[in-house]
Amino acid sequence: MKVCLIAMEIFAWGKYGGFGRSTRMIGRELARRGVEVTAVVPRRADQRAVEELDGIRVLGFEFHQPFAALELFRQADADVYHSQEPSFHTFLAKQAMPDRKHVVTFRDTRDLSDWWIELKYPSLNYAQVLANYLYEDNFLVHRAVRGADACFTASKLLIPRARRKYRLSVDPQFLASPIPFSESIQKSVTPQVCFVARMDRRKRPQIFFELASQFPEIHFIAVGTGRNSDWNSGLRAHYGNLPNLEIRAFENQFEGPEISDLLGQSWILVNTSVREALPTTFIEAAAHGCAILSERDPDGFTSNFGYHVRDGDYAAGLRHLLENDCWRIQGAAGLEYTRSIFNVDRSIQLHIEKYREILER
Repeated sequence: MKVCLIAMEIFAWGKYGGFGRSTRMIGRELARRGVEVTAVVPRRADQRAVEELDGIRVLGFEFHQPFAALELFRQADADVYHSQEPSFHTFLAKQAMPDRKHVVTFRDTRDLSDWWIELKYPSLNYAQVLANYLYEDNFLVHRAVRGADACFTASKLLIPRARRKYRLSVDPQFLASPIPFSESIQKSVTPQVCFVARMDRRKRPQIFFELASQFPEIHFIAVGTGRNSDWNSGLRAHYGNLPNLEIRAFENQFEGPEISDLLGQSWILVNTSVREALPTTFIEAAAHGCAILSERDPDGFTSNFGYHVRDGDYAAGLRHLLENDCWRIQGAAGLEYTRSIFNVDRSIQLHIEKYREILER
């Protein structure tokens, strides 16, 4: 079987996000099970036109030359073309290889109100948000999605949203993303609270830093780097002197155990984002026995495995989780759930089964 993954990023060459992480993890694990995997992505930093990454053949095109991907899709010569979130290249792949199977996984289906939030809290600037909107949400993309052989979602909350947005005739199916788990988890003796996300405006890391200032007896660790260097520098200048706050730069999960070790030691993961689908960090945190503290509650992760902040009072939520070891109870529930649904073997086996079903039609 040959599979071509279509994505805007693949968690390498300076571009590190949730979509790219899932794309690389799926590709790596498929390759380990004998599937021939190609990924077609925009080139980043020093990425060459053809790369080898974890058993995946990565074909890169220049972002300002999107039609160059047509030839790359032909070179992939795959049985299945799998878009990790719809984009203009979902449409181009169908044009390049109309007689092959085309499937889509919705990872963050955005309506106009979501795009407005993106514009209000840009990671880089307004032009970047508008360019993303035009690339990911034009009528050709919608047409390609409706013509796909199968549609999936990475979270259950996106099922009705994606069906409504793309005017699908049936509900897309939930298909869990693969998440690796640590066999041994050793929580810190004293309370440790973490934040793992890009330091972008939409993520509102300043709320986490303010929380650290309110709880000087607790150790807070923030890991991540934002796209706007001035914004990052301002945050570090303002909060970097807090004695109980440790701010770390981005750490690559494919190159070391640092993130897994951090989540394994931490009691609580704090997410302060204005908007989320189902972040990979929620699943990873739950899979390491961390309770989740957030205003976002995708698929009930926060309310079932942590504390759902409804009034903006993160401090009250943190106190609640710390009382009577509530964080430990919630974390244990999240650990049991995620390991049964998102473990790598189960997820990848389901991917392969879905591909085979589609090819046999």
